[in-house]
Amino acid sequence: MELRHLRYFVAVAETLHFGRAAERLRIAQPPLSQQIRRLEDELGVRLFDRTNRRVDLTEAGRVFLLEARRTLAQADRAARAALRAHRGELGRLTIGYMASAELTVLPRVLPAFRERYPDVEIRLQILPPREQFQRLRDGRLHVGFVRLPVVERGLAIVPIYREPLVAVLPERHPLARQRTVSLRALRDERFVLFPRQHAPGYYDRLMEICRRADVNPKPIQESEKLHTILSLVAMRRGVSLMPKCVAEVARKGVVCRPLRAPAPDTELGVVYDPANRSRLVQAFVSLTRQRLPGRDGALPPP
Repeated sequence: MELRHLRYFVAVAETLHFGRAAERLRIAQPPLSQQIRRLEDELGVRLFDRTNRRVDLTEAGRVFLLEARRTLAQADRAARAALRAHRGELGRLTIGYMASAELTVLPRVLPAFRERYPDVEIRLQILPPREQFQRLRDGRLHVGFVRLPVVERGLAIVPIYREPLVAVLPERHPLARQRTVSLRALRDERFVLFPRQHAPGYYDRLMEICRRADVNPKPIQESEKLHTILSLVAMRRGVSLMPKCVAEVARKGVVCRPLRAPAPDTELGVVYDPANRSRLVQAFVSLTRQRLPGRDGALPPP
């Protein structure tokens, strides 16, 4: 049994006339009659009572009509869903990100993407860069957001947003009373940082920035979690250098102070597998670049 057989049957059942059904289907009447007989033979039941004057549905035909209509409607929905998925309007998008992306990228990109593609299922996973790269390669992740610099063979990495670094201090720290802080003023401080293996490129850039200012950070404690680092600073376990966006996180006992010019900065990038030809991935990356067109720390409104 094929879908065309169901369409033939429904046309005859709705018109109760083989000639009019053939006109609707744009086929000749004899082949239509033959196909209906073959369908009945395959089912082992009569679907129509035929006389010289009229055609009526049998009881089996009336039941079969209900199910045939449902089957054809489901087939049409499946075809439309496949077409929408091909256009990037339907499907699932799994996004990996570092914690700071929750404060910058996601609030500006996700609402716009959901508005444009309301039927796409979005899954968010907070992951360190190394795990994002692995999942991108094996297909468990579609797009990621990482701190730069990053070099990963086979993956596309597009810078999307630059922002200054700030000094993150306990609120009773002597430097907290200043409007801006010299990076060199932190040279004798204990630091709370993330471990290097969490984001090697970003970590090495921070160390290079510090060395140029004659600062040699001695991490007293490390954590991969942004909120844990802030908590440790609040407990006066040390100071930290973090992206400016962390100032948006209200954390009692912590203050963020701009670094004096020339203030070092950090950059966020979107990463994806260029071999992935999904229109959904391409649409998300394109929208991300539209929503974050600048790299000067000035974000568009959400």
